[in-house]
Amino acid sequence: MKKHSVDLNSDMGEGFGPWRFGDGVDQAIMPLISSANIATGFHAGDPNIMADTVALAKRENVRIGAHPGFRDLVGFGRRAINESAEKLVNDIVYQLGALREFARLNGVDVQHIKPHGALYMLAARDETLSRLLVETLQTLDPALPLFCMESSVTFRVAKELGQPVVREFYADRDYDTSGSIVFTRSVQRLDPERVADKILRACTEGRVATVDGGDIDIDFDSICIHSDTPGALQLVEAAHAALTRSGIRIAAPSPRPAD
Repeated sequence: MKKHSVDLNSDMGEGFGPWRFGDGVDQAIMPLISSANIATGFHAGDPNIMADTVALAKRENVRIGAHPGFRDLVGFGRRAINESAEKLVNDIVYQLGALREFARLNGVDVQHIKPHGALYMLAARDETLSRLLVETLQTLDPALPLFCMESSVTFRVAKELGQPVVREFYADRDYDTSGSIVFTRSVQRLDPERVADKILRACTEGRVATVDGGDIDIDFDSICIHSDTPGALQLVEAAHAALTRSGIRIAAPSPRPAD
């Protein structure tokens, strides 16, 4: 069934001091998306960048989300860190709190949370981490939506415990037959039109190609295009244009409650 509305999200504020990861195109991407996942200082981001990015999202009426990662500035949060679930969740709480204060200064709310990179992928397969993360969110903010893949352990645990979730579709990543993305530390430049076609097929047919040449069913509430993917602005522009032409409204998602 064709989607009538879909969220378009991207990771924002991914720099540190004068350094900017990727093309440094937050100003151009922000007006085209409906949700911004803002780096919270561990894989990227610093207080000034967080403050500026929150203010930019507010100006463009874009939903603000916390994007906590591993404590890994050098590796951009794409390297797994062998640490206990308790310590990793404490890191997430710390980062969420930092962004919430900058949001409060701007008179807006943090409206979702989405782990970054290798932390996202670890939670997607690790029951202990996902369960502790969701239990902690249940205490801090049981209404805070958690972004995850429908095929993930995180999604299953969140549904079980009653935390609202937003299911993601990754336009600029490959899929395997399990419905998970193929995690990579280095992404090549992609053809914007092919990415737009992939998005439209997922939105209208509910199907996506896999790395082994087959197809799988896919369902989602939000489309992610990473701002650090080479040529990210062109990808977001192509996606925005294709969705608009097809009559699919770009809007912040309504989180899925537990069944």
